[in-house]
Amino acid sequence: MKRIFILTGEPSGDKLAAKVIKELQKTKKDIEYLSVGGQHLNSIGIKSIYDQKDITFIAFTDILLNLFKIKKKINETVKKILDFNPDILFSVDSPDFTLRVSKIIKLKKPDIKTIHFIAPKVWAWREGRVKKMKSYLDHILLLFNFEKKYFDREKLKNTFVGHPILDNINHEKIEISELLSGNIISIFPGSRSSELNSHAPILIEFIKKMNKEKINYNYIFHANNSSKDYLSQIIKKNNLENVELISNEKIKTAAIKKSTFAIVKSGTVSLEVCKYGIPSIIIYKMNFLNFFIAKLFLKIKFANMINIINNKEIIPELLQKKCNSDEIYNTVNYLLRKPELINEQIKKVNKTIEELRSTTSSSNEAANILLSYLR
Repeated sequence: MKRIFILTGEPSGDKLAAKVIKELQKTKKDIEYLSVGGQHLNSIGIKSIYDQKDITFIAFTDILLNLFKIKKKINETVKKILDFNPDILFSVDSPDFTLRVSKIIKLKKPDIKTIHFIAPKVWAWREGRVKKMKSYLDHILLLFNFEKKYFDREKLKNTFVGHPILDNINHEKIEISELLSGNIISIFPGSRSSELNSHAPILIEFIKKMNKEKINYNYIFHANNSSKDYLSQIIKKNNLENVELISNEKIKTAAIKKSTFAIVKSGTVSLEVCKYGIPSIIIYKMNFLNFFIAKLFLKIKFANMINIINNKEIIPELLQKKCNSDEIYNTVNYLLRKPELINEQIKKVNKTIEELRSTTSSSNEAANILLSYLR
């Protein structure tokens, strides 16, 4: 029986990995799996060797402050992978953790095929990483077609598979009108503690401003297992009656589709909102040191992928100092009063989204690459 070890470092990677493996399971059932994963891989019967929360780090300072812990987890993970002896190590995102593990595995056991999904953003910073990556990766899967040139240049085998979030998958219809009706603004504050601590209080103040001005909207906070308790407490503490919390994935999708507008933290989830044609703004706030380091090294002007690809701000970005309740309130209200601007945003976003889709589905194409290494 063939074996695949799936290595993820955060909830978004766990979700992407699960979509790929579900596609692979349709084609080939006689595969044994083990992982560092979360709720999504667990939901399809794949055991994790430890809680994914133990290695979910985001910012530069988080990594610096947890170097000893990360090193210990890397060593533990390497040992478990070698004991499992997989045919493929399938790593997904979180390169500061997953690629460190892949590098050691390839050194200790070169016959294990190392395939990485979601190429590090070498077009944004540290392009020189590709030279090192080709020494320990057998194949890298790309979300965006424009990334190919960076890996072709170094002759690292790569395939553009598109983004799983943009796959044309029709989920079963779920009626949420009984849960929340009226005009809905979906809110995505993030899932990591650093994001929640920065964004949630600001977003609560934004809602209070809207309510004070009697701007009649209902609000849905989109949460996952790691964020729902914190968000539930802060909503309850502020006694906001027109706010709901949703963590069920199918209901979350239905809620996005029903939304009039969305406020989204910078990241993968913004593409999911775009996929359903929902107008939005992007927010993000990090501590000063992380922001200073990012500005020092990053070669890009924007945070959101739609804006990066178009090299202009199609979706408004409120970052750092601009990420405050007043700016969010002013920007959201301005757009809601200007339907022509919303329509223009949706039109440009839809055009870009179509260019990012793969020919079949990203999950299917990624699964086919894995399958090709099992023959």
